[in-house]
Amino acid sequence: MIVALIDSGLGLLPTAAWLRTLRPDVDLLLQTDTDGAPWGPKPEPWVVERVVDAARTSLREGAEVIVLPCNTASVTALAQVRAEVGSAVPVIGTVPAIKPAAAVCRSVAVWATAATTASRYQADLIATFAGDAKVVGVACHGLADSIDSGDLVAAGDAIARAAEQTPCDVEGVVLGCTHYPLVMDAILAALPEGVRLFDSAQAVAAQTIRRMDALGRPSAGTGAVRVLNSGRPAELPRGAAAFESGRVLGARP
Repeated sequence: MIVALIDSGLGLLPTAAWLRTLRPDVDLLLQTDTDGAPWGPKPEPWVVERVVDAARTSLREGAEVIVLPCNTASVTALAQVRAEVGSAVPVIGTVPAIKPAAAVCRSVAVWATAATTASRYQADLIATFAGDAKVVGVACHGLADSIDSGDLVAAGDAIARAAEQTPCDVEGVVLGCTHYPLVMDAILAALPEGVRLFDSAQAVAAQTIRRMDALGRPSAGTGAVRVLNSGRPAELPRGAAAFESGRVLGARP
């Protein structure tokens, strides 16, 4: 079985690495889009067309399951992708882990891109799932871009700026961009001791496996990892090898 993952950049790596760890025999099709990245600041119709087109490519390449391990893609185009591919092809989106964080923490910060932090989508998630927890958004300017380029120095600077903006009484930090788990250790090191991190990559991978199994089809493959970048055959960028998730998927310096 081929599982396609769609993101503009390296944000697909954590979920893809969990899938590789949990089901090493499944074939993965990783679709990135350096021609169009970043998606967050782009107009919504443009993003929808970009993501839907990648979904069409997934079907042509034999994908039986499609994952959007990207908050922007999930917020903007999940419904349209599901309409495009039909009910026979499961499409799994990504939602920041605000609900589980708020269930165990009295004060939560959601680290995300500037666009997501300012979005109605995030505000609605907080209103729906925060409960009695105090939740604040923290815009992490430049962090996703530095991760995409594999620039760990710039990523460290962005993390330090975000940590300075995070209230000192925060008990939990939700990683509201799928790129951020790639630098989880650096984020933890920048926060006060005892702060817990919450991300959705493992949960999305587990949900993907449940949806795969529910199809009732043979899921075993060869464990291949293929990459399409803006629709063209490619390899994972060299920057992916800076992260454990990238190395799990075969990225090389």
